[in-house]
Amino acid sequence: MNQFQSWYNRQPPALRTIITINVGVYVLSQFLLALAPGIYTFARAHLALHPVFPDLIFEPWQLVTYNFLHMGRGFGGLLHIAFNMLWLFWIGKEYEEMHGSQRMWTLYLAAGIGGGLMCALLSPIAPGIAGGGPADIPVYGASASVLGVIMAVAILYPYKQIGLLFFGVVRLLYVVVGFLIIDALLALTSTGTAVAAHWGGALSGYLFAKNERGSLPIVGSLFGTKKRSRRGGTENLGLLDRLERWLGGGDDQETGPARSTRTSTKPSSASDGTSTPSDAEQEVDRILDKISEHGYDALSDDEKRTLYEASQS
Repeated sequence: MNQFQSWYNRQPPALRTIITINVGVYVLSQFLLALAPGIYTFARAHLALHPVFPDLIFEPWQLVTYNFLHMGRGFGGLLHIAFNMLWLFWIGKEYEEMHGSQRMWTLYLAAGIGGGLMCALLSPIAPGIAGGGPADIPVYGASASVLGVIMAVAILYPYKQIGLLFFGVVRLLYVVVGFLIIDALLALTSTGTAVAAHWGGALSGYLFAKNERGSLPIVGSLFGTKKRSRRGGTENLGLLDRLERWLGGGDDQETGPARSTRTSTKPSSASDGTSTPSDAEQEVDRILDKISEHGYDALSDDEKRTLYEASQS
């Protein structure tokens, strides 16, 4: 028990809270289903997403609450939350450590809301993939948010690889493409899966990542992020800019001097009238070199903490 508590406390705060809420609500829903079905039905009616108008206008909180709600019954319901939380942990942990808890919360909620809005838009014309419609099928689960997180990481770091059973090591970007292909196939069937929520979550994650890289500054205020400065080539690039470039995620519009070697990302020497790199900057550069050679998982806890603190400055 002490080992689990120690491991639990070491997890990034936003990810820890999100998973705890999802698992706690799932366990509670199973008890309510068995002991208080009336309360279960009430929660399903008012906290799950019913993407039909004008009902959604009078209960807009459903766009948020459904992202934390797993109410499936039996083994299928258990698999639903298990896969969602495992994928969120595998991909979201590294993202939060690199970008911070606020960005993690923003991405998770933005992707979930985007998935809910996509359901609301498609429900009148394609209720089979969006919920709602004449049957008013509720939508619940974190799938839209999780797929949004995976999509954002895949766009920010297109060369990131993960290991998959039976497939070996593959790029995360290919995994996202595989998910979307499966969703397209599900859209042709009547499985009851809210494919529209997945599409909306993935689209929101894509837009979020593009905004992170400065490609969509017009939506900066929506996602609460800032476009990073690109003035004067690479000499003033921040931590995330250098990390994205070294992992293959640099700005596609950069040419010429902006695509020079890594040494150009460091401050100029004193002979140019600028200050030499500080010890902190040299340590960050060493850690980034280690990531480019061995991957993020090769870092020690102290190195991860140093990188996280540098990303917040």
